[in-house]
Amino acid sequence: MNEVLAGVISDTHALIRPEAISVLRGCDLIIHAGDIGSPDVIARLCDVAPTFVVRGNNDTGPWAAGLPVTQTVEVGSLRFYVLHELRALGLDPAAGGFAAVVCGHSHQPVVRFREGVLYLNPGSAGPRRFKLPVTVARVHVSGHDLQPEIVELQV
Repeated sequence: MNEVLAGVISDTHALIRPEAISVLRGCDLIIHAGDIGSPDVIARLCDVAPTFVVRGNNDTGPWAAGLPVTQTVEVGSLRFYVLHELRALGLDPAAGGFAAVVCGHSHQPVVRFREGVLYLNPGSAGPRRFKLPVTVARVHVSGHDLQPEIVELQV
């Protein structure tokens, strides 16, 4: 059975921490769920693994204009639907054949399954907001099995 390790990061707001890079190293691919903040963040992630990004509400300016608002990412034999704000989800992921919905925006890490679909928000890996933890996520994919984990960065 093919095993794939996906790294998931969001809300970096132009800050790519070395601790986040450490956690993502060894991943087969990386998904950034928006509020990237700078093209340098994308370049640094691409140095680690193939990287898929979506534009967040704070990703403005010419560098971000060509970034997609949503994206479908193949993770092993599964499809992940990626967008920045979950409230903008305009489809039924289960009916659409998606195994996971990945989002950001709230800065709060969330892992939950609903109707067989993983809903994952990796939290924020950028500047600390309020008293929320600084986090990224990894998803171990083996066949149709998803094993998500939130990793709190020691910063």
